[in-house]
Amino acid sequence: MKFVDEATIRVEAGNGGDGCVSFRREKFIPKGGPDGGDGGDGGSVYLVGDANLNTLVDFRHQRRHRAEHGRPGMGRNRTGAAGADAEVRVPLGTRVRDADTDEVMGELLEHDARLLVAAGGFHGIGNARFKSSTNRTPRQFTPGKPGERRELRLELLLLADVGLLGMPNAGKSSLIRALSSARPKVADYPFTTLYPNLGVVSVGPKRSFVVADIPGLIAGAAGGAGLGTHFLKHLARTRLLLHLVDVAPADPAMTPADAVRTLAAELEAFDPALAARERWLVLNKTDLLDAETLAERRADLVRALAWQGPVYAISAHTGAGTTELARALMDRLEALPHPLRASTAAPAAAEADWHPLD
Repeated sequence: MKFVDEATIRVEAGNGGDGCVSFRREKFIPKGGPDGGDGGDGGSVYLVGDANLNTLVDFRHQRRHRAEHGRPGMGRNRTGAAGADAEVRVPLGTRVRDADTDEVMGELLEHDARLLVAAGGFHGIGNARFKSSTNRTPRQFTPGKPGERRELRLELLLLADVGLLGMPNAGKSSLIRALSSARPKVADYPFTTLYPNLGVVSVGPKRSFVVADIPGLIAGAAGGAGLGTHFLKHLARTRLLLHLVDVAPADPAMTPADAVRTLAAELEAFDPALAARERWLVLNKTDLLDAETLAERRADLVRALAWQGPVYAISAHTGAGTTELARALMDRLEALPHPLRASTAAPAAAEADWHPLD
């Protein structure tokens, strides 16, 4: 299943049923008076959060979603049946925008949470409701109101506690493989990650967190270079960022400090609030350096950036330092305020390139 995080759909609520014009006509009662009933309300369209979904791919094929129309009223004061509501299930983390106004209508963050996106039309009034002492044979009625119709833009933002960012080939996919059971593609060339990956990191009984890996960023990403802002948005819901740095870069012109500054500038350009989020430096590929060289490069990096936050040195390839990093992350996440999130249960895994959990 291909990972799809954006889709445009059309939702159409049902029209209200028309009111009825009718008069009671029975044997021995030739002029029984008005008895036209009201119509039924049109059905509404709701989006419903579903923890078992993790992609919007279904909406690439089914773009129109309609609720039922209300039935018209009938004689003998019978009210028309209301139209059935339409419930459209979407993955947790889906943000809903009106495609015409770009207004954010809401977000689905909890399983079975409902969001009204198109209200059904109000029912029409039958002529029995217009009866009065001065209007004994009313022929007035009102038609049902049309239901709302909207074009919606759905955006899926991953629900994760920790977000990984770094330059291409910094080792993000290798780290998520070392920390969790997720198995994203790993290769010795840039941009091996083309879709976000989620993994659940367990550090003990009832102690776990979700980590998100997005494709590598390059200079100009906030303006659309490379994979651009298409996946940067998936870091929006994370509580902590891990900035992976290659301490043994293949290109000597791009020093570790330059790599950190480049991505920090891209975060600032994309979203200042995201740039201000707590961020840890994680020096990767330490297995390629001896202890003395690693200590020198670590000291040079901290000095060049005037870095005040945590710094960890790991090897995602060998697993060295990853256990200590996972425990430190868990301790920090438990100390941070926990935002409203969907469910502690992990979403179901899909196939191919999209692996929330393997």
